[in-house]
Amino acid sequence: MIKRLTAPGNVLLLLCLMYFLTYVDRVNVGTAAPFIKAEFKLSNAELGWIFSAFAYPYALFQIFGGWVGDKFGPRKTLLVCGGIWAAATMFTGLATSMFTLFLFRLGLGFGEGATFPTASRAMQSWIPNSKRGFAQGITHSFSRLGNAVTPPIVAALMIYFSWRGAFVVLGMVSLVWVAVWFWYYRDDPKQHKGVTEADIALLPVHIEKTTLAKKRIPWGRLCIRILPVTLTYFCYGWSLWLYLNWLPSFFLQGYGLDIKKSALFSSGAFLAGVVGDTLGGMLSDFILHKTGNVKLARLSVILLGMLGAAACLAPVFLTKDLTTIALLLSGGFFFLELIIGPIWSVPMDIAPQYAGTASGLMNTGSAVAAIVSPLAFGYIVDATGNWVLPFVGSIALLLMGAMLCFTMHPERRFVDDPETEPAPAIA
Repeated sequence: MIKRLTAPGNVLLLLCLMYFLTYVDRVNVGTAAPFIKAEFKLSNAELGWIFSAFAYPYALFQIFGGWVGDKFGPRKTLLVCGGIWAAATMFTGLATSMFTLFLFRLGLGFGEGATFPTASRAMQSWIPNSKRGFAQGITHSFSRLGNAVTPPIVAALMIYFSWRGAFVVLGMVSLVWVAVWFWYYRDDPKQHKGVTEADIALLPVHIEKTTLAKKRIPWGRLCIRILPVTLTYFCYGWSLWLYLNWLPSFFLQGYGLDIKKSALFSSGAFLAGVVGDTLGGMLSDFILHKTGNVKLARLSVILLGMLGAAACLAPVFLTKDLTTIALLLSGGFFFLELIIGPIWSVPMDIAPQYAGTASGLMNTGSAVAAIVSPLAFGYIVDATGNWVLPFVGSIALLLMGAMLCFTMHPERRFVDDPETEPAPAIA
């Protein structure tokens, strides 16, 4: 593991905090949703549109944002992105109608669209190759920690400041992170005053952004190469966004809990995801260290996560006991989050020279799921009154994702010259 007080360790910590804050700012609307719904007199379907608003620009800027991170470097890219997402969060608290609320959520998606692909570009230079799974797992575990603490934090802020004041406070906290990031981070580790020769010896060779700016990205070949990863990640993202957007309302309206109990039940499920994120990345790195087989290290953990999540969600249809359902949903989220560390390592394994762009291509799958999944949930609940029925789609897509993961081939490195690229291995 990276030592805590080294410069690479501090960069990893800053990235962890970024993942934490971006998820707090994107899922806070889930906790505030019942109050927003009542104030603006929205149906569940209309609320689904508010949930999905974030995802339209988020999906659009995955690929473009990853390219920007590769070209201009993580330091400047995250400065601009962070300023936009923080401002959008604060302005959400000033919304006066469904239209302005939708507009500010669009702004949030615009600001956060490039963050995760750009973070992968930062890790490409600052994290040793052998620690990619751990780094991706631990950063995403902080995002799930954000999921876990957001319901009680937002509930507490709403009690003291109203739901509007809660958004303003959270946006101001994000602005602090932006300032610290720009002050501390350097695109090239060698330019950082805190980096030692021992650190440099462990880190990958830094690819200058000037080199990437001059380099022509083979978009067609890269898109085709990453497409299986994108499709697999869509299957994961469907269930993820169902959890992130609707879980508080699931307990509040589906089971009649008050806001405090709903927040606690939601936090329990999200905390299970924190453990899953960290464990999945560590398990993938452990398998890679023991076997040297990157395909086995990535695919075995992803397969376990897909099948385990589906197995936990299936019994939800067989019981009405709230405690049992809460445990099953927590177990499902734990297995779902095992997927994160290894699957975010796959674009770095396949195309390290285009880590930001490749990660953006992959994350487009989850971004598209973020559009469709909340809408489908809202329409199904409005049409049937059944808060459990939407999980049918999750189970089906998790099983599909388990099959698709064998098409990713992280063991085959993407090369700029197609004549030297190895033929696809048989899964």
